[in-house]
Amino acid sequence: MRQTTRRIVRFFCFTLSLAVLANIAQAQTLTVLYRLGPVNDGIYPYSGLISDQHGNLYGSASGGIENCGGSCGVIFKLSSHGTGWIYAPLYYFTGASDGYNVPAPLTLAPDGTLYGVTSRGGNSACFDGCGTIFHLTPQPNLCPTVSCPWRKTTVYEFTGENDGEYPMGQLTFDAAGNLYGTAFAAAENNPYYGSVFELTPSGSGWTFNVLYDFPGGDLGGPTSGVVFDGQGNLWGYQELGGAFACGSPIDGDPCGGLYELSPSASGWTATNQFAFNASTGGGPSGLLVADASGNFYGTLDNAGPGGSGGVFQFVPSTGAFNLIYSDTGDPAEFAGPYGGVVMDPAGNLYAADEADGPYHCAPFGCGFVFKLTPENNGWYFTNLHNFTGGSDGGIPVGPVTLNAADSVFGVNFLNIIWEITQ
Repeated sequence: MRQTTRRIVRFFCFTLSLAVLANIAQAQTLTVLYRLGPVNDGIYPYSGLISDQHGNLYGSASGGIENCGGSCGVIFKLSSHGTGWIYAPLYYFTGASDGYNVPAPLTLAPDGTLYGVTSRGGNSACFDGCGTIFHLTPQPNLCPTVSCPWRKTTVYEFTGENDGEYPMGQLTFDAAGNLYGTAFAAAENNPYYGSVFELTPSGSGWTFNVLYDFPGGDLGGPTSGVVFDGQGNLWGYQELGGAFACGSPIDGDPCGGLYELSPSASGWTATNQFAFNASTGGGPSGLLVADASGNFYGTLDNAGPGGSGGVFQFVPSTGAFNLIYSDTGDPAEFAGPYGGVVMDPAGNLYAADEADGPYHCAPFGCGFVFKLTPENNGWYFTNLHNFTGGSDGGIPVGPVTLNAADSVFGVNFLNIIWEITQ
């Protein structure tokens, strides 16, 4: 199975339901921090934001840049200043060998620099380029202006061979400073269905190593980055591994699976730990997170009887799958929560639904942001904000992010960066 271009930019299917306590009262605490565009701020910031310990926000926008056909994109920083926020572009992609189209949140390194992936550009062996891994660092000297570009280094260019192509997930650091990630697929004439890789610091650079090549069958097409469990195993989403019963009848999309990659003396072994289906819902995508007990949480984009998306829990110790939240929107919209979830220190989960909710942003709903709080009898649902399509914009895309005060930050496909205070 090979992915369509549509699924390289935005991900897949899901739905179903389980007991959740609902609080429909909406907290009217959303503040618009910045409006992107129309020129050189970038537009379409669908990869979401990250924050550092100082409260600065970092993100990317995939288009809207002059003199580049409008599709090269930009990496930007937002800094709080007084009662407002200052926007600073850090790097403008050229759309050539430096890559373009950042499909996942950036990764903040321990030294405060940024790493990320582009799903396009780089090596020309693949259509529109095989994708890249990049590193952004501040200028070595104090910049005399607020808007000061960072220096970009290409860490690795994918070749479309056994290293894969089209990296789509967020990169992950381990305690030793190694980076891990996934590449979605390999070239059409290649027997592999994507890869999991490791980058190891080596002198002043990095050494790239393929940990595992997906063989196809019920293992292939990784659609997220990877996260560690307490035993040093890697977990992630894949497109294959589930029934071909999710998504639109035209696409014939598979429901996907949750895989585990385990190290041994002879290498790494992959196991499809859970295969999604039409009953559970499918299309896992976005950020996968683990709690202190080793349980995993994520979002399913569509399909299943519950509506148009949901949030699930998977318990590795028992193999139990629990749908802890089921959206009841229109299944025909194919746009439930797909950016994944984030977890605060208390174990609460936060996510955004792209295209449901009571307000209409043609052709679908404007979306909403919600919180799930664990309780003895299930999970307590709180609607944090319904987007209206007006001054607050609409269609929240990518994962949300939190700061130390548990304010929720995110972006809209309608080019608005926002904060929700609790």
